[in-house]
Amino acid sequence: MASRTSPAACANAYIFLGSELGKKQSAVNEIRKKLFSAPGCEETVFYAGETTVNQIVFEIQNQNLFTQSRLFLIKDAHEITKKNEIETLASCMRELEPGTVLVLISEENRLAAGFDDLVPKDNRRIFYELFENEKNEWVQNYFRQNGFKIDADGIDTVLELVENNTEALGRECSRLMLFLRDPQKQGQMQTIHAADVEQWLSHNREESAFTLFSRIAAGDFPRALESLKAILAEKKFQDRTPQITLAGIASCFRKLKNYIALVESGQAGNFELKKIGIYTPKNRDDYAAAARRYNADSADACLAITAEYDLLLRSMGTALEPILMDRYLVKICDLAA
Repeated sequence: MASRTSPAACANAYIFLGSELGKKQSAVNEIRKKLFSAPGCEETVFYAGETTVNQIVFEIQNQNLFTQSRLFLIKDAHEITKKNEIETLASCMRELEPGTVLVLISEENRLAAGFDDLVPKDNRRIFYELFENEKNEWVQNYFRQNGFKIDADGIDTVLELVENNTEALGRECSRLMLFLRDPQKQGQMQTIHAADVEQWLSHNREESAFTLFSRIAAGDFPRALESLKAILAEKKFQDRTPQITLAGIASCFRKLKNYIALVESGQAGNFELKKIGIYTPKNRDDYAAAARRYNADSADACLAITAEYDLLLRSMGTALEPILMDRYLVKICDLAA
């Protein structure tokens, strides 16, 4: 691995990896803040696999006389795997003009060999998903900083209903505060309970892996397909990518296996269910419905198919994502009793 003083390293290039989307976005915002503090700046976003590397490089090297600083974000950078693509982009990175910043972004934990040597060590970061205790603290602090308190059951319910990355959590918690903020209590610390979260987020939340699993659990294929289409259409949100969606579905099927084991052992009480991450009546209903359609073996089969399609999505590019995800959903639903 190249040292920070390597002459080949480009101080204007960054690599941001990992599944924790909120912290990754904050790191991008820090770069954006520095660049955009002066007038005459522009930002361009590319998705590797949708835009060719040659086109990306052309845009980067095409100077704009009216801009002083330029920020280029290449998302899904793990899609850049071909030798000629890597060499083309690497050559461009070595010749970045002053005032031009390039950030390679991916939910993966590594990119193709060769990119690390081009980027200073301090500019390469992996943003890992928060641990469970960190998620609890993050939610609690988020509400406190915005003038709200939330009790322990409320935090559990938020984490049950929302994708577990801070980008999605921040978006949904902000929406919840809009629903609950009382102008007559301005200056007072309002308290949020599990019932508040259940009432507002469960009925108003956007489509996610959790809502998709709820439709799968109910055996409602048309609505599951509708949910999947809505998720894939929201490309602007990083937590709606197919890989993140599959990771969410996998976590649901792992939780389903734990739920089935508890039911079979006669230990599916509230305390035991909370220990495996099932908190709200709605989610208990979802897992009860799923357990009527899947057993431990078919849940294992669903996990295997999820892993298979995760690899297919990573190897076949973004153009085939809708087809692959439709096929995935059909296979998962066909495994139900």
